[in-house]
Amino acid sequence: MRHKFLLAFLFFALPALSQTSTQWVLDQSTLTYHMSHPMHEVDGVSRAAKGKGVCGAGQCDFLIAAPVKSFDSGDSNRDLHMIQTTRGGEFPMVVVRTRFPEAATGSATIYADLEVQFAGQTAHYAHVPFQRATVGKEVRITGTIPATCSDFKIDRPSFLTVPIKNEIPVRVDMTWKTQ
Repeated sequence: MRHKFLLAFLFFALPALSQTSTQWVLDQSTLTYHMSHPMHEVDGVSRAAKGKGVCGAGQCDFLIAAPVKSFDSGDSNRDLHMIQTTRGGEFPMVVVRTRFPEAATGSATIYADLEVQFAGQTAHYAHVPFQRATVGKEVRITGTIPATCSDFKIDRPSFLTVPIKNEIPVRVDMTWKTQ
């Protein structure tokens, strides 16, 4: 009986123990979109993103999400219009998924392929560079997602009949911790 138990343990438990993975959780974040118009420049900031990641078997998979309504440009009327324009009531979250080789976690620059869901659309960005810095037990990731209004089929808002620029880059500044 003991031999059967030992064999069952070796068969089921040891492979699970040898497949180690690293769990990550987003500790702090600042996501900043930039909107440009000939008359003015606007930055909207969110610090409400949540995220998790898993690295193991040579691959890292991360998921980050932020509520559309959490972005604050300093003008509540503008923010409400942004939520309407991006269909934030129907699609209340900005969701980013990324996958990259586990070996990249030791590099100063991580090149990630991103899948971004926003305004009911999905856009893909390949080989986006993010800077990685270790501070104690935390890892800080910074970079810019090269988003555009057309990527998400967003009709560009106009001011004095002139539409905003198509480019709406999103600066990312995140601090991750292992669990």
